[in-house]
Amino acid sequence: MTANTQPQPHATDLRAFVPAKDYALSRRFYAALGWTEGYADANLALLERGDTRFYLQAYYQKEWAENTMLHLSVDDAMAWHALAERVIATGEFPGARVSPPAEQPYGALVTHVIDPAGVLLHFAQWHDGK
Repeated sequence: MTANTQPQPHATDLRAFVPAKDYALSRRFYAALGWTEGYADANLALLERGDTRFYLQAYYQKEWAENTMLHLSVDDAMAWHALAERVIATGEFPGARVSPPAEQPYGALVTHVIDPAGVLLHFAQWHDGK
């Protein structure tokens, strides 16, 4: 095989598209978790928190939503658990759930949060700083 000597393009960001069963409800849910909207219209919102970004869209298919997962590296999985519990305890976000932090075999303490559309968020605190 011959080595490619051509310059390679550089990627600077990766943003997932996340479904919302009730777009307005999901926007409020993520705002309650601390994301802000860098852009929003009737069908799409760019949600930002620190260096993390994703697009929330006013589009829903049950099978897709319930098989969508986002893995976020965080500095404190326990704090994310506490925040998610407070947000969900308000009763404003039907279908949203949170699990207590649990050690994972791949080396992280992880809090699982399910958003109102069924999207699974992994808030992972790495033990080795990954």
